[in-house]
Amino acid sequence: MREQDIARIDRLRLQALHATPCFMLFYTDYFERHRENAAVGGEYERFADAFLYAMGRIQPQIDPDELIVGKSVLPLTEAQQARWEQVRPYAESITPINGQDSHRAIDYAKLLRLGTTGYIAEIEAYEKKAGEAQKAFYACCRVCLQAVADYADRYAATARAQAESCDDAQRKQELLDIAHACSRVPRHPAQSYYEAVQATNFITHCLSMDPSRFFNILQFQLGRPDRYLLPYYEKDRAAGTLTDDRAQLLLDLLSIQINNRVCSGLSSGYMVGGRAKDGSVVSNPLTRMGMQVVDDVHLVYPAVGLCCCHDTPEEDLQLACRVLSHGRSHPALFNDDIIRQGLEEYGIPEEESYEYIHSTCVEITPVGSSNVWVASPYTNLVQLLLDVMDRDYASFDGLLSAYYARLDAHIKANFIEQNNFRLEHRDRVIKPLLSCFVYDCLEKGEDVTRGGARYNWIMPSFVGMANLVDSLVVLRSLVFDKKELTVARFADILKDNFEGNEPLRLRILNEVPKYGNDIDAVDCLFEQIVTHIVEQCKLYTPCLTGGKLIPSVFCWVMHERLGSQTGASPDGRKAGFPLGDGSGPCQGREHCGPTASILSSTKWSHKELIGGVAVNMKFSKRTFTQDSCAKMLAIIRTYLARGGFELQINVVDRDTLLAAQEQPEQYRDLVVRIGGYSDYFVKLSPNMQAEVLLRTEHDL
Repeated sequence: MREQDIARIDRLRLQALHATPCFMLFYTDYFERHRENAAVGGEYERFADAFLYAMGRIQPQIDPDELIVGKSVLPLTEAQQARWEQVRPYAESITPINGQDSHRAIDYAKLLRLGTTGYIAEIEAYEKKAGEAQKAFYACCRVCLQAVADYADRYAATARAQAESCDDAQRKQELLDIAHACSRVPRHPAQSYYEAVQATNFITHCLSMDPSRFFNILQFQLGRPDRYLLPYYEKDRAAGTLTDDRAQLLLDLLSIQINNRVCSGLSSGYMVGGRAKDGSVVSNPLTRMGMQVVDDVHLVYPAVGLCCCHDTPEEDLQLACRVLSHGRSHPALFNDDIIRQGLEEYGIPEEESYEYIHSTCVEITPVGSSNVWVASPYTNLVQLLLDVMDRDYASFDGLLSAYYARLDAHIKANFIEQNNFRLEHRDRVIKPLLSCFVYDCLEKGEDVTRGGARYNWIMPSFVGMANLVDSLVVLRSLVFDKKELTVARFADILKDNFEGNEPLRLRILNEVPKYGNDIDAVDCLFEQIVTHIVEQCKLYTPCLTGGKLIPSVFCWVMHERLGSQTGASPDGRKAGFPLGDGSGPCQGREHCGPTASILSSTKWSHKELIGGVAVNMKFSKRTFTQDSCAKMLAIIRTYLARGGFELQINVVDRDTLLAAQEQPEQYRDLVVRIGGYSDYFVKLSPNMQAEVLLRTEHDL
């Protein structure tokens, strides 16, 4: 890549590092207008009017160096903040606060092929045979699409105005190119790679302004760009109008914009690789450019997933390892073969199973057709164990039966709660713009919140699996096998946070076998509990058509949040410390090397856990050599061959992490992998930093 392009990326990435997404002026305008018309017309009519009004008042932002535009990062002024505070009670009164929002990817290939004018043509065809209720929905969708296209026109006008006053010839031409692109897309079908990238960013930017979720930053994913951008890339390369350096630059700039749309601590990105509908492996220049972005941008986003098949080219896997070896936390490695098997077991047709996305961290949702609620809710498996340690038991099986009864009641109660939230959304929330891009909303004439989407799953996540397994092993050993103490006595020790019993805690940590060391007697408990959870979730069906309850065993940041609320546990963990960071071993407990850790983590079936499985591994950067990538690749292939769902690799230097604690201002862009997502190390809480440092650091 040219030096001037590298400099451009560096300036924009530093700007994005300090940026904070802010859509509050749009929401202020929307709710002020909506309140004015609260007694006028139907809900779709009021939405359309307020959305059109608020979109029409947005001032386009085009900063120096930008080639891909569409963002909102300007904080409210004092006067604007006062306006928001005036309208906020009204906004809160009409908006449910519970339930999920984005966590999906639309069908970008169709968007680029049709443009918003193509969607409007589809709507007009459906309107001809629609009932009155459907006509209101369709009319609202048309207004929203028109508002988005008009917004792009204002970006074009802004770029032309900046070009007129620009003295730098190169920047002047860039602004004219922006103006031309925004005058065409997303209103019309994309005709070039540049237009396709611009349309992708712009629509995602607009989808991120959702009045029903004004209190959240939304996390829409960019789907599979090495598929939907490929025709435009190949056309322009053949015509001689696009170089690989230029294609990489535009993909880098698209990725920087994710950081202007989604604040750190969440997750947003895209996937590359995998298998196409014709059975071939997706591996092309954009597959590799999509991974190279991580090295070029080195920000918290994009969250890139490489979908690996058993015949994924060595070149792609080597590039993934090389990027990871530089201390990046992406790409995450997903097992395409296992994930597609899981999707098909849950009723996804084979021809659709090839198009899925990690909807934020590791949760799998079908592209373009999902209204899936991920991580809804998180369940603290360790707390449930502490709850049943309120009495003694005659046998370990008796304790385990009591635990299962408690767990089953919890799964049922959580399902009822989440299903009620779904019903509340169905009755009170509409998302007309999003509905335009989600199958089968337009075909049915139904909003995405009301059953229009093809798949309406709920995905509860179970946190602290490794802590639970280790705790059960300790209870089985010390209470029931060796009879050194009773359950009740152990519970008292835990309530005191091992105070006065440190020798016991150290013996638990150092002598009792732990998950992650390839010990069948331990690992089989993990398999047993996972199987039980999967079977329990099959008992419940959410209210909307296409609903299923599908479990996951990852944690996002919830291992820290739940850990902070949880007392000491039988595995030797002290009160308040984070739980395990996913479905791999607990921090620092795998003592037999990475291979043993991998073997433990793959003794149970992953394919039923489409809600997400995250296994984290940490390798020492100090010992990383040229040969290390080959060893890492062997570990990855072993994990995938054994049916592993997803693997996350951190190649870090402990000394660097310690230095970042001492001088955080010098390490603001240091990214580490957490529990399914990545974040800036210096932004983590002290407890979370300690958790990352405690993880076993393997040598290669």
